[in-house]
Amino acid sequence: MNRFLSFHLPTPIRLFVRNIFLLIIDTFDHLNGRRPEGIPPRRKIQIGYEDYVKQGEKSLSYFKELGGLQPEHTVLDVGCGFGQMAVPLFRFLNEEGSYDGIDTDKTKIDWCTKNISAQHPNFRFHNTGPDAKQVNTEDKTDSYKFNFPYKDSKFDFVFLISAFTHLMPAEIENHITKTGRVMKPGASCLMSLYIVNCESEDLMIRKAAQMNFPFNKGFYRLSTLNPIERTVAYDEEWLLEKLGNAGLKMESIQYGQWCGRKHFLDYQDLLICRKI
Repeated sequence: MNRFLSFHLPTPIRLFVRNIFLLIIDTFDHLNGRRPEGIPPRRKIQIGYEDYVKQGEKSLSYFKELGGLQPEHTVLDVGCGFGQMAVPLFRFLNEEGSYDGIDTDKTKIDWCTKNISAQHPNFRFHNTGPDAKQVNTEDKTDSYKFNFPYKDSKFDFVFLISAFTHLMPAEIENHITKTGRVMKPGASCLMSLYIVNCESEDLMIRKAAQMNFPFNKGFYRLSTLNPIERTVAYDEEWLLEKLGNAGLKMESIQYGQWCGRKHFLDYQDLLICRKI
């Protein structure tokens, strides 16, 4: 059945059939009280509940072990989506701690506010404007002008999970600058992204079946020239320079499996930095 849907039906019809199927399952889960607290319906997250929860728990372990996250910390989630990280965090943060999630998708923010903030008042969600994907051009989206809606030096810990994988250079610089601005002195930050250095470049050449970025633009690489579907990787030295300009010092990099490494922690690279 899955093979038939994948290869014999046009994409719009396949997605429609899939959504109808998941809607039936979501309705059954709702009537039977099977959906855990804070977990969106299956048709929204497009993966099973168990995988959704496991991915969140795995990220939380990185925040604690690599970034030094503590229960009393003030936390900022850049690109929070449907609040995947809010679920493990509202079990971890105590009454002194707090969580703020920002996203350009109002639908996701509205869902999180209704289903998470209502039960956890110290968890807040903020819509930051139109979805950048709707205004993509070859060079940048409107998010290169984006400003975090918070005062300076507010957060103990900031994380950006896959937030940089589709952004262009001007946007990356802006996000790094704004991240540094809202971090307290000594605060830490964890970013997951694709980093190009001598090792990953060599592996991309030798292991073409792995994630690849064939379009070289100098200090960044593109997976495709299609602005809607592209993924972006950045040179390590360029990233470290921009972090330094924002007052952020790189603490460590845990390189990922994406380019074919034999030894890795996760799929993407994890960059941990601290506010000077």
